[in-house]
Amino acid sequence: MRNEKTFGVVCAVLAYTLWGILPIYWKLIDSVFSMEILANRIVWAFVFTIIIIAVTKQWEELKSISKDKKQMFNIFIASILIAINWGLYIWAVNSGKIVDSSLGYYINPLFAVVLGVLIFKEKLNHWQIAALLMAAIGVLIKTIQYGKIPWISLGLAISFGLYGAIKKSVKANSIVGLTLETVMLTPIAAIYMTSRQLSGVGAFSNEGTFVILILIGSGIVTAIPLLLFASGAKRLPMSVIGFTQYISPTISLIIGVFVYHEKFTSIDMIGFGFIWIALTIYSFSQIVLFKSIKAGEQFS
Repeated sequence: MRNEKTFGVVCAVLAYTLWGILPIYWKLIDSVFSMEILANRIVWAFVFTIIIIAVTKQWEELKSISKDKKQMFNIFIASILIAINWGLYIWAVNSGKIVDSSLGYYINPLFAVVLGVLIFKEKLNHWQIAALLMAAIGVLIKTIQYGKIPWISLGLAISFGLYGAIKKSVKANSIVGLTLETVMLTPIAAIYMTSRQLSGVGAFSNEGTFVILILIGSGIVTAIPLLLFASGAKRLPMSVIGFTQYISPTISLIIGVFVYHEKFTSIDMIGFGFIWIALTIYSFSQIVLFKSIKAGEQFS
């Protein structure tokens, strides 16, 4: 049991670490148009996940889900949301806005709480309400700083939060789900990539071997963290997963500020500070909730 939990922690930490250093990967190909990077990510993720499905012999689950119209509709909506999220993230990273993108993934767990109230009619405790108020203050500070709504951060948080909410109703494991999502997106992505090539502006005609290999590898860097996360989530309580998810935006923030020298002012520090306080309160509420559930199970 202890070895299983240790393995779960390793998988979860590796998954979020890989997601955290992803900006470096996209920066390697910032000479390629962001939409073309997105199209390549979709197509090569499809190719890689199909290989995994074949190796792990998950065809029956794939066929079973694909015959369920309600499931497929939910997967279709999820595919649109993840495409928006991926596209916005790639554009943000390659436009020098890694700090803004990291804020989006700090906000995401708190947005998930809001969705829980609005969609699943969940009740908030006083800790969660306090966390949301702190987060709202942080976003307001960033809004005043910019003079406009921080749409990159909110766009990433909202698109990924809605994606997660939709995925709750999809009864498929991570790889099968991702495969079906990319199945729906691949025809459009392939047409777009082909049109770029025929127009003479495609990456495969104008970039070197290194960039082309990085584009092809985007399928692998999409699927591997997902596999690691799925493996970790099976072995760990949600309270532990809740903590590990902050690894990714923290690494991205450090990379944005110290590697790519993006601006991080005292106002940024105050805005992020409120978000960090909110996340601390939220994490504490999750630990209390988890302990109360475990205590209830012991006495039941």
